[in-house]
Amino acid sequence: MLMRNRSIEGLLRVMAKLRSPNGCPWDREQTHRTLRRHAIEEVYELIDAIEAGDDHEMAEELGDLLLQVVFHCQMAQERGAFDFEQVCRLLVEKLVRRHPHVFGTTKVKDVDEVWANWEKIKHAEKKGTRHERPSALDGIPKHLPALLRAEKLLKKARKAKLLREGRARRKSNKSNLGRRLFALAREAQRHGWSAEELLSDEIKARERALRKREQDRAASGC
Repeated sequence: MLMRNRSIEGLLRVMAKLRSPNGCPWDREQTHRTLRRHAIEEVYELIDAIEAGDDHEMAEELGDLLLQVVFHCQMAQERGAFDFEQVCRLLVEKLVRRHPHVFGTTKVKDVDEVWANWEKIKHAEKKGTRHERPSALDGIPKHLPALLRAEKLLKKARKAKLLREGRARRKSNKSNLGRRLFALAREAQRHGWSAEELLSDEIKARERALRKREQDRAASGC
């Protein structure tokens, strides 16, 4: 544990030095906004390492991702907002609070109950704050890639029973569906359109319709 603490302290000292007046010009000119794309890139590189089953690359990419965390913490500390210690403390508190079946006396039968409890606790945490999520569709990151955002929206809408879905008209499989998705992307490119933007626009329209349905249902008391 002592060695771990020394490693973390060393990392924080290096980051502070990089941001100091005598540090690195590139690191000193960065802001939370200029770094936001780097965090996304690091996550995707970590996924590549995981998919490859390469432990060395995974350790390196986790380090690069951790760099993004300490970088943002250092900048936040400089403006008196928060620091690395506070981020760690908040995370520990959240993990303990959201796992009452491990750190408390709550009993669960399966993973479904674990997730159900997690959602209830998270809802209670945010209730009455500016982060409250009154809609079942809230909480989807705005900057997710369009296809991932579509999947999240559909999952939440289905869980809230906002979708009116009938039976599938014909059987399909994953490979066929993958080919159809690729063909749609190819068709969009042939017309000079962005499949990502097209799907993003469609998601916005569908989300507006689903939120309207949710509001109408709440107004009618059903």
